[in-house]
Amino acid sequence: MLVRNWMCRPPVTVKADAPLQEAVSLLTKHNIHMLPVLDNGQLTGVITDLDIKRASTSDVFSLEDPEIAKSISRIKVSAIMNKKPVTIAEDHTIEEAAVLLFVHNISGAPVVNQAGKIVGVITKNDIFRAVIALTGIKKKGIQFGLRLKDRPGAIKEITDLIREHGGRIANILSTTKADEEDYFNVYIRAYGLNLPNRDRLKAAIRDKAELLYAVDHEKNIREIYQQRTSENKDS
Repeated sequence: MLVRNWMCRPPVTVKADAPLQEAVSLLTKHNIHMLPVLDNGQLTGVITDLDIKRASTSDVFSLEDPEIAKSISRIKVSAIMNKKPVTIAEDHTIEEAAVLLFVHNISGAPVVNQAGKIVGVITKNDIFRAVIALTGIKKKGIQFGLRLKDRPGAIKEITDLIREHGGRIANILSTTKADEEDYFNVYIRAYGLNLPNRDRLKAAIRDKAELLYAVDHEKNIREIYQQRTSENKDS
């Protein structure tokens, strides 16, 4: 999943010499929090609603406050923009974008092509959309949380069981933990299972793996079998 497939395009931008009020209007109109700033078509910085709030005289700044709008009408975007914007390449993955936003504690970043030209913007909301798609939750079905021995074919044994019981695979995710190298957690979403097969499948899975939980998103039934610390935060 590449950034180019999930970014917002075309990007909403503002010129460096534009009055600050124009940036305020664009942020408000498009309900966004960050604007790439261009100078002669080249990315030269970014400005956020937080930058504007910090530049104001009020701790309870509102983008729609008419009095503050008057006071900032003569200020240029270039005066308060971040002149060292964090960017990401369009051919980077969504995971890399998520790490970038997390490490820099920002809500979004301009996306650039190989020539360094801005082609879009990737935000936390875009990443949320990608994660939702990645989990396959729109298929509902059942998600099984499993703890498996780390060996060749371990996941295939489980997916074969699901198919043998009439299920189809919507997605597979996994996590590992540094101090538990011989095991890993796997999260498999399956759909198309009828009710009798669901119970038989859970019993069959237990013969092959440690079943941590089974969440049925169609029936809203949540069976939690283990509360393990191996639900890894650092994976």
